[in-house]
Amino acid sequence: MKSWTTALLIASFLSCSHAPATAQESVVPTADQKPEAVQGEAVAGQTPEQLQQLVAPIALYPDALVAQILAASAYPMEIVEADRWVQQHSDLKGQQLAQAVDQQSWDVSVKAIAQFPSVLGNMDKNLSWTSSLGDAFVNQQQDVLDAVQTMRKRAQQAGNLKTSPQENVVTQGQTIVIQPANPDVVYVPTYDPWLVYGPPVVAYPGWFWYPGLYAVGPGISFGFGFGIGFFGGFGWGFHHWGFDWHDRFVRHDHDRYEAHDHDHFHRGSGHSGFHGDSGFHGGQGSHGGRPRPQARAGFHGGGRGFHGGGGFHGGGGFHGGGGFHGGGGRR
Repeated sequence: MKSWTTALLIASFLSCSHAPATAQESVVPTADQKPEAVQGEAVAGQTPEQLQQLVAPIALYPDALVAQILAASAYPMEIVEADRWVQQHSDLKGQQLAQAVDQQSWDVSVKAIAQFPSVLGNMDKNLSWTSSLGDAFVNQQQDVLDAVQTMRKRAQQAGNLKTSPQENVVTQGQTIVIQPANPDVVYVPTYDPWLVYGPPVVAYPGWFWYPGLYAVGPGISFGFGFGIGFFGGFGWGFHHWGFDWHDRFVRHDHDRYEAHDHDHFHRGSGHSGFHGDSGFHGGQGSHGGRPRPQARAGFHGGGRGFHGGGGFHGGGGFHGGGGFHGGGGRR
């Protein structure tokens, strides 16, 4: 029964992707059968404008943090699991937190994001956006990184992206690199992702604004810094992440990061269906033996009705269009 529940949850979850699937088939196994690989037809990728809209909320973060977010977005189910876990273990700090996170079964990218509860919480509350970002990362990684650079250039031209006591902004040819000013302290910039780039960006449909998510106004501000020394000894720590900006891919431990057993479909280039080598596998975990989060109450797939944490649901709420977004009304 658990394998049926997991398979049905993922099949329903995948319908939430921002890029519409043209056709998908699923097979419900009998009690003595393993689920067959989920098959799907290749669909068109997202446009540069759609990708720019997707990366707008994170494009101005430090490089390593953007890399972690992109990689972790391929695992939205684990994002939900991790955010619940972090909330339930808010008493853990420093080395105790790092050791406890290291023992979890999440992907290394999700473990890395657990260092930044506000970032993790935003990905959980905006799960439809997270899922769409993950879909784009899995299928259009180079285009996603191009979109990040496009948005950084727009923010720089608007006068809102520059070196500060919290971070260094360096232009290297056609590439803008953002690094912490202090390698042991990471500041997560807060900014209105629909105003900071100059001409307003239409907010992602269903985007959920909540108090403290970002500052009101077109500029960038910084809150408290996150000390990352306790996490430095683990292979998923902050400084193990980055980009190869020349070839446009995410690096982890100096190698190209590959998302395995993720929650998205591969499109094009000869790929068809759910990615994970021989396809999705049921049971306690997915292919490779790494346990997967089980269904959570209030975690539902299906169009804009996707639920994810704290009662959040897409549709009929905060959404883009005409520059309007939640948290501050019409600009």
